[in-house]
Amino acid sequence: MSSLKIAIQKSGRLNEKSVELLKNCGLTFENYKSSLISTVSNFPLEILFLRDDDIPEYVQDGIADIGIVGENVINETEVDVHYLQRLGFGKCMLKIAVPNESELKNIKDLEGKAIATSYPVILKKYLQENQVNATIRTISGSVEISPGLGLSDAICDIVSTGGTLKSNGLKPFADVLASEAILISKNGIEHNGIIKELMQRIQSVLMAKETKYVVLNVDRTNLDTILSLLPGVKSPTVVPLAEHNWVAVHTVIQERDFWEKINKLKAAGAQGIVVMPVEKVII
Repeated sequence: MSSLKIAIQKSGRLNEKSVELLKNCGLTFENYKSSLISTVSNFPLEILFLRDDDIPEYVQDGIADIGIVGENVINETEVDVHYLQRLGFGKCMLKIAVPNESELKNIKDLEGKAIATSYPVILKKYLQENQVNATIRTISGSVEISPGLGLSDAICDIVSTGGTLKSNGLKPFADVLASEAILISKNGIEHNGIIKELMQRIQSVLMAKETKYVVLNVDRTNLDTILSLLPGVKSPTVVPLAEHNWVAVHTVIQERDFWEKINKLKAAGAQGIVVMPVEKVII
Protein backbone atom coordinates (compact mmCIF):
# COMPACT_ATOMS: atom_id res chain seq x y z
CA MET A 1 0.00 0.00 0.00
CA SER A 2 1.50 3.35 -1.03
CA SER A 3 1.95 5.98 1.67
CA LEU A 4 0.19 9.29 1.90
CA LYS A 5 1.95 12.46 3.00
CA ILE A 6 0.57 14.84 5.61
CA ALA A 7 2.09 18.29 6.16
CA ILE A 8 2.05 19.81 9.64
CA GLN A 9 3.70 22.82 11.20
CA LYS A 10 7.36 22.26 12.05
CA SER A 11 7.28 24.70 14.96
CA GLY A 12 4.77 27.13 16.33
CA ARG A 13 1.39 27.08 18.04
CA LEU A 14 -0.13 24.27 15.93
CA ASN A 15 2.79 21.82 16.04
CA GLU A 16 2.22 20.34 19.49
CA LYS A 17 -1.54 19.87 19.04
CA SER A 18 -1.10 18.40 15.55
CA VAL A 19 1.42 15.84 16.80
CA GLU A 20 -0.83 15.06 19.78
CA LEU A 21 -3.81 14.47 17.49
CA LEU A 22 -1.92 12.09 15.22
CA LYS A 23 -0.52 10.12 18.16
CA ASN A 24 -3.99 9.90 19.72
CA CYS A 25 -5.06 8.31 16.43
CA GLY A 26 -2.70 5.43 17.24
CA LEU A 27 0.07 6.53 14.86
CA THR A 28 3.64 5.74 15.90
CA PHE A 29 6.36 8.14 14.75
CA GLU A 30 9.19 10.33 15.95
CA ASN A 31 8.66 14.09 16.07
CA TYR A 32 12.00 15.01 14.55
CA LYS A 33 12.75 18.67 15.29
CA SER A 34 15.77 18.69 12.97
CA SER A 35 14.22 16.76 10.07
CA LEU A 36 11.60 17.60 7.47
CA ILE A 37 10.05 14.13 7.33
CA SER A 38 9.03 11.31 9.66
CA THR A 39 7.63 7.92 8.67
CA VAL A 40 4.71 6.41 10.58
CA SER A 41 5.66 2.82 11.42
CA ASN A 42 2.14 1.40 11.78
CA PHE A 43 0.17 3.26 9.12
CA PRO A 44 0.90 4.13 5.46
CA LEU A 45 1.65 7.79 6.18
CA GLU A 46 4.64 10.11 6.05
CA ILE A 47 4.69 13.36 8.01
CA LEU A 48 6.27 16.48 6.53
CA PHE A 49 7.29 19.18 9.01
CA LEU A 50 6.99 22.54 7.22
CA ARG A 51 6.55 26.26 7.71
CA ASP A 52 2.83 26.90 8.13
CA ASP A 53 2.80 29.37 5.23
CA ASP A 54 4.03 26.63 2.89
CA ILE A 55 1.50 23.95 3.85
CA PRO A 56 -1.51 25.12 1.77
CA GLU A 57 0.53 25.32 -1.44
CA TYR A 58 2.23 21.95 -0.79
CA VAL A 59 -1.24 20.40 -0.49
CA GLN A 60 -2.67 22.27 -3.48
CA ASP A 61 0.26 21.15 -5.65
CA GLY A 62 0.08 17.53 -4.46
CA ILE A 63 3.49 17.48 -2.77
CA ALA A 64 1.54 16.63 0.37
CA ASP A 65 -1.80 14.82 0.14
CA ILE A 66 -3.27 16.38 3.27
CA GLY A 67 -2.23 19.01 5.78
CA ILE A 68 -3.06 20.65 9.09
CA VAL A 69 -2.94 24.45 8.99
CA GLY A 70 -4.70 27.49 10.37
CA GLU A 71 -7.69 28.78 8.42
CA ASN A 72 -6.10 32.24 8.42
CA VAL A 73 -3.12 30.88 6.47
CA ILE A 74 -5.39 29.15 3.94
CA ASN A 75 -7.33 32.36 3.31
CA GLU A 76 -4.20 34.48 3.05
CA THR A 77 -2.53 32.22 0.50
CA GLU A 78 -5.76 31.90 -1.54
CA VAL A 79 -5.12 28.26 -2.44
CA ASP A 80 -7.56 25.76 -3.97
CA VAL A 81 -7.90 23.00 -1.36
CA HIS A 82 -10.66 20.88 0.15
CA TYR A 83 -11.68 21.26 3.81
CA LEU A 84 -11.79 17.78 5.34
CA GLN A 85 -12.31 18.56 9.02
CA ARG A 86 -12.27 21.43 11.49
CA LEU A 87 -10.04 20.25 14.31
CA GLY A 88 -11.12 22.44 17.22
CA PHE A 89 -7.67 23.64 18.31
CA GLY A 90 -5.51 26.63 17.41
CA LYS A 91 -8.54 28.89 17.72
CA CYS A 92 -7.86 32.59 17.35
CA MET A 93 -9.31 35.73 15.82
CA LEU A 94 -7.81 38.02 13.22
CA LYS A 95 -8.67 41.43 14.61
CA ILE A 96 -8.16 45.06 13.82
CA ALA A 97 -6.79 46.86 16.87
CA VAL A 98 -6.16 50.54 17.56
CA PRO A 99 -4.23 52.47 20.26
CA ASN A 100 -6.04 52.84 23.57
CA GLU A 101 -6.27 56.61 23.09
CA SER A 102 -7.65 56.32 19.55
CA GLU A 103 -10.91 58.14 18.83
CA LEU A 104 -11.89 55.75 16.03
CA LYS A 105 -15.36 54.37 16.79
CA ASN A 106 -16.49 52.19 13.86
CA ILE A 107 -15.15 50.54 10.75
CA LYS A 108 -16.01 53.54 8.54
CA ASP A 109 -13.63 55.67 10.63
CA LEU A 110 -10.73 53.71 9.08
CA GLU A 111 -11.34 55.54 5.78
CA GLY A 112 -8.03 57.04 4.69
CA LYS A 113 -6.13 55.53 7.63
CA ALA A 114 -3.08 53.27 7.50
CA ILE A 115 -3.34 49.69 8.81
CA ALA A 116 -0.27 47.50 9.40
CA THR A 117 -0.69 43.74 8.96
CA SER A 118 0.93 40.44 8.03
CA TYR A 119 -2.36 39.45 6.35
CA PRO A 120 -2.83 41.94 3.48
CA VAL A 121 -5.00 39.61 1.37
CA ILE A 122 -7.54 38.95 4.13
CA LEU A 123 -7.53 42.59 5.26
CA LYS A 124 -8.01 43.90 1.70
CA LYS A 125 -11.04 41.66 1.21
CA TYR A 126 -12.50 42.72 4.57
CA LEU A 127 -12.09 46.41 3.78
CA GLN A 128 -13.64 45.95 0.34
CA GLU A 129 -16.63 44.15 1.85
CA ASN A 130 -17.11 47.08 4.22
CA GLN A 131 -16.48 49.69 1.48
CA VAL A 132 -13.56 51.24 3.32
CA ASN A 133 -10.58 52.69 1.47
CA ALA A 134 -7.55 52.44 3.76
CA THR A 135 -3.81 52.08 3.19
CA ILE A 136 -2.54 48.56 3.91
CA ARG A 137 1.07 48.40 5.09
CA THR A 138 2.41 44.87 4.96
CA ILE A 139 4.79 44.08 7.83
CA SER A 140 6.42 40.76 8.61
CA GLY A 141 6.39 40.28 12.37
CA SER A 142 6.03 42.73 15.31
CA VAL A 143 2.96 44.31 13.75
CA GLU A 144 1.74 45.51 17.14
CA ILE A 145 4.54 48.09 17.53
CA SER A 146 3.76 49.94 14.29
CA PRO A 147 1.22 52.46 15.75
CA GLY A 148 3.71 53.42 18.45
CA LEU A 149 6.35 54.04 15.80
CA GLY A 150 3.99 56.20 13.79
CA LEU A 151 3.85 53.70 10.92
CA SER A 152 0.10 53.11 11.11
CA ASP A 153 -3.14 54.17 12.75
CA ALA A 154 -4.22 50.59 13.41
CA ILE A 155 -3.08 46.99 13.04
CA CYS A 156 -4.67 43.78 11.83
CA ASP A 157 -3.21 40.70 13.49
CA ILE A 158 -3.93 37.33 15.07
CA VAL A 159 -5.23 37.57 18.64
CA SER A 160 -5.47 34.58 20.95
CA THR A 161 -5.62 35.95 24.50
CA GLY A 162 -5.29 39.69 23.93
CA GLY A 163 -2.21 39.94 26.16
CA THR A 164 0.05 41.21 23.38
CA LEU A 165 -2.40 43.95 22.49
CA LYS A 166 -2.61 45.16 26.10
CA SER A 167 1.15 45.14 26.56
CA ASN A 168 1.49 47.39 23.50
CA GLY A 169 -1.24 49.83 24.45
CA LEU A 170 -3.76 48.53 21.92
CA LYS A 171 -7.43 47.61 22.15
CA PRO A 172 -9.60 45.41 19.89
CA PHE A 173 -11.53 47.40 17.30
CA ALA A 174 -13.11 44.93 14.85
CA ASP A 175 -13.22 41.17 14.24
CA VAL A 176 -12.00 40.23 10.77
CA LEU A 177 -11.76 36.43 10.68
CA ALA A 178 -12.28 33.56 13.14
CA SER A 179 -9.67 30.86 12.62
CA GLU A 180 -8.83 27.37 13.83
CA ALA A 181 -6.76 24.41 12.66
CA ILE A 182 -8.20 22.74 9.55
CA LEU A 183 -7.39 19.37 7.99
CA ILE A 184 -7.17 20.01 4.25
CA SER A 185 -6.57 17.88 1.17
CA LYS A 186 -5.88 18.38 -2.50
CA ASN A 187 -9.16 18.57 -4.36
CA GLY A 188 -10.25 15.21 -5.73
CA ILE A 189 -8.38 12.88 -3.37
CA GLU A 190 -10.63 13.16 -0.30
CA HIS A 191 -12.24 9.82 -1.20
CA ASN A 192 -8.93 7.94 -1.06
CA GLY A 193 -9.27 4.82 1.12
CA ILE A 194 -6.31 5.65 3.36
CA ILE A 195 -7.62 9.17 3.92
CA LYS A 196 -11.04 7.76 4.84
CA GLU A 197 -9.45 5.44 7.41
CA LEU A 198 -7.38 8.27 8.88
CA MET A 199 -10.47 10.49 8.97
CA GLN A 200 -12.37 7.85 10.94
CA ARG A 201 -9.60 7.83 13.52
CA ILE A 202 -9.42 11.61 13.72
CA GLN A 203 -13.18 11.99 14.06
CA SER A 204 -13.31 9.36 16.81
CA VAL A 205 -10.64 11.28 18.77
CA LEU A 206 -12.39 14.62 18.27
CA MET A 207 -15.76 13.19 19.29
CA ALA A 208 -14.24 11.68 22.43
CA LYS A 209 -12.86 15.07 23.47
CA GLU A 210 -16.36 16.49 23.27
CA THR A 211 -17.96 13.83 25.48
CA LYS A 212 -17.92 12.37 29.00
CA TYR A 213 -18.84 8.82 29.99
CA VAL A 214 -21.33 8.91 32.86
CA VAL A 215 -22.57 6.13 35.15
CA LEU A 216 -25.33 6.82 37.65
CA ASN A 217 -27.68 4.91 39.96
CA VAL A 218 -31.41 5.50 40.06
CA ASP A 219 -34.60 3.97 41.42
CA ARG A 220 -36.70 2.42 38.64
CA THR A 221 -39.59 4.72 39.53
CA ASN A 222 -37.46 7.62 38.26
CA LEU A 223 -35.89 5.76 35.32
CA ASP A 224 -38.14 7.15 32.58
CA THR A 225 -37.39 10.71 33.67
CA ILE A 226 -33.65 9.98 33.75
CA LEU A 227 -33.70 8.37 30.29
CA SER A 228 -35.52 11.35 28.84
CA LEU A 229 -32.54 13.50 29.91
CA LEU A 230 -29.90 11.16 28.52
CA PRO A 231 -29.58 10.83 24.75
CA GLY A 232 -26.42 8.73 24.45
CA VAL A 233 -24.45 7.75 21.36
CA LYS A 234 -27.46 5.57 20.51
CA SER A 235 -29.35 5.06 23.78
CA PRO A 236 -28.34 4.72 27.44
CA THR A 237 -27.45 1.28 28.81
CA VAL A 238 -29.48 0.17 31.84
CA VAL A 239 -28.07 -2.53 34.16
CA PRO A 240 -29.93 -3.98 37.22
CA LEU A 241 -28.23 -3.50 40.61
CA ALA A 242 -28.18 -5.87 43.58
CA GLU A 243 -30.39 -3.46 45.52
CA HIS A 244 -34.06 -4.13 44.74
CA ASN A 245 -35.65 -1.84 42.15
CA TRP A 246 -32.40 0.06 41.47
CA VAL A 247 -30.48 0.23 38.19
CA ALA A 248 -27.22 1.66 36.91
CA VAL A 249 -27.45 3.84 33.80
CA HIS A 250 -24.44 4.18 31.47
CA THR A 251 -24.34 6.92 28.84
CA VAL A 252 -22.27 9.55 27.07
CA ILE A 253 -22.92 13.27 27.56
CA GLN A 254 -21.71 16.12 25.37
CA GLU A 255 -19.14 18.28 27.16
CA ARG A 256 -21.01 21.48 26.28
CA ASP A 257 -24.17 20.19 28.02
CA PHE A 258 -22.42 18.46 30.90
CA TRP A 259 -23.17 20.58 33.98
CA GLU A 260 -26.69 21.45 32.89
CA LYS A 261 -27.43 17.73 32.41
CA ILE A 262 -25.81 16.72 35.71
CA ASN A 263 -27.93 19.19 37.68
CA LYS A 264 -31.10 17.96 35.99
CA LEU A 265 -30.15 14.31 36.63
CA LYS A 266 -29.59 14.98 40.34
CA ALA A 267 -32.93 16.75 40.56
CA ALA A 268 -34.57 13.73 38.88
CA GLY A 269 -33.20 11.30 41.47
CA ALA A 270 -29.80 10.24 40.11
CA GLN A 271 -27.28 9.17 42.76
CA GLY A 272 -23.67 8.00 42.82
CA ILE A 273 -22.83 9.78 39.59
CA VAL A 274 -19.42 8.75 38.24
CA VAL A 275 -17.84 10.71 35.36
CA MET A 276 -14.99 9.35 33.22
CA PRO A 277 -13.06 10.64 30.20
CA VAL A 278 -13.65 8.98 26.83
CA GLU A 279 -10.64 7.94 24.75
CA LYS A 280 -12.36 7.18 21.43
CA VAL A 281 -15.91 7.24 20.07
CA ILE A 282 -16.38 5.16 16.91
CA ILE A 283 -19.76 5.40 15.24
